[in-house]
Order: sequence, then C-alpha cells, then structure tokens
Amino acid sequence: MTSNRPYLVRAIWQWISDNGLTPHLLVNADAEGVEIPRQFVEDGRIVLNISASAARDLELGNDYISFGARFSGTPMSVLVPVSAVLGIYARENGQGMLFPEDDGGDTPPEQPDDSTPASGGRPSLKVVK
Repeated sequence: MTSNRPYLVRAIWQWISDNGLTPHLLVNADAEGVEIPRQFVEDGRIVLNISASAARDLELGNDYISFGARFSGTPMSVLVPVSAVLGIYARENGQGMLFPEDDGGDTPPEQPDDSTPASGGRPSLKVVK
C-alpha cells in the first residue's frame, strides 16, 4: 500500500482550516529534496505556516507539498517531500498529528507464519483418553 502520510496531512490541514485555525507544518529540513529558506532552520527542523492566507498556490500532493511564501518580505518557492513532514498542527492550540522521522517505508511488519510450529521442531500429537 502507499503511505497514508499525504492523506493524513491533507485531512488535518482541512480540519484545522475549517475550524478557523492556522495550520503549521513541522519539517525535517535535512531530508533529501527539501527546498526551504535555510536561515530559518533550527535544530534541523523548520516550521512553516501553510494557511490559505500565507501559502500561495498550496499543493498538498502525494509526493510533495509545494507553495510560494514570503520569508522576511522576500518571496520564495517551497518544496517539501511528504516523507520529510514530521507533523501538522494548529498554531493556536497545538492540535494535530506528529509523524515518525523514519516510518520504515510502506512495508507492513512481518507476520508470523502460522503453518510452522512455534518451537521450531516437528509437530507432535498426544492421544488423550
């Protein structure tokens, strides 16, 4: 299956916006493909205001989030791979969702094979009278 992260980001952005709050994106600024103003990075992370009024031409895609914004009055294009998104939350109350830095991809955890015995040996049966 594909990652659920872009779907969750879009849904939470909509929920925050519908409630009249300001959605902010927490991004791993050191991730590959991140194009952001580096002077605003702190501890390898950046918080971006992605409200409709702050982010021009916002696109919340399955692979990338892109928009235009002003940073200290200077216009800039921002490009963030969805895999670099660490969270999305409302500035006013902190409600939202955080994501793991590395969710291990889209592969589900391995399930044990029920056809092999738990002990690793041959199965054995007992006659019960």
